[in-house]
Amino acid sequence: MGVAGSGKTTVGQQAARRLSWRFIEGDAYHPRANVTKMRAGHPLDDADRRPWLAALAREIAASRAGGHSLVIACSALRRAYRDALTHRRRDDVLLVHLVGEPAVIAARMTTRRHFMPLGLLESQFATLESPGAEERTLALDVRLAAAVLASRVVVDAAGRMGGTPGRS
Repeated sequence: MGVAGSGKTTVGQQAARRLSWRFIEGDAYHPRANVTKMRAGHPLDDADRRPWLAALAREIAASRAGGHSLVIACSALRRAYRDALTHRRRDDVLLVHLVGEPAVIAARMTTRRHFMPLGLLESQFATLESPGAEERTLALDVRLAAAVLASRVVVDAAGRMGGTPGRS
């Protein structure tokens, strides 16, 4: 989780590959209207996010029901959004918060192609509610290389989740 441009997709893909877990790009689950709104430079509100969060929550529930593990790259900026994703059940969820200063994230956003314009970054930081200790969070500094961040996720996931890399 984290604001746009924090590296969620890059780190998530690398961690999922190393763990042999399924990877889900949360942005792919946004309704077309949400993407259009963001492209136009308008931040999403809670009503806009509701169907997106519900779709991702269904993926988590299906994965749990099937006994499979997965990695989701998703902003999940507010606690209420994280609660909606997990149905407030966090015993089997490791939340990875990619943390960075606005200037660092802004510099990253200028070098990538994405529907989220740089102008929305301020609203992302304004919306962000940093996770509390009870949310089983691994906070990582985005200034570190993506490979280093992914390695830390893998080690922490295996330790906290009671699993080992390679479990599907």
